[in-house]
Amino acid sequence: MSVVDNESACRFELEESGELAIATYRKHGDVYVIPHVEAALGLRGKGTAGRLMDGVVAMARANGFKIHPSCPYAKHWFETHPDQSDVVA
Repeated sequence: MSVVDNESACRFELEESGELAIATYRKHGDVYVIPHVEAALGLRGKGTAGRLMDGVVAMARANGFKIHPSCPYAKHWFETHPDQSDVVA
C-alpha cells in the first residue's frame, strides 16, 4: 500500500486493513505544513502512522517539496528519524 495525496481534502492518506491514517496539510508555496496526523483506532499501535510519514517523506523527495511538521506526532517522528530531516522546512 502506498501513500496518496488527496488534494481535494488537503491530506495524505494511507489505507491499511480498510482503515485510514491521515496527515492533513496546508500548502505554502513548496512547503506543506502538517498540523495533524491521525490513524483510525484499529490501526493505532501498529506502526501505520510511521509508514504514513515514510510515504509523505518519499513524496516530498520525489516532488521537490518541504515539510513543516506542526503536529506533535509529526514533530516527534522527525526528531526520532533525523536521517529524514533533509525535507524539513
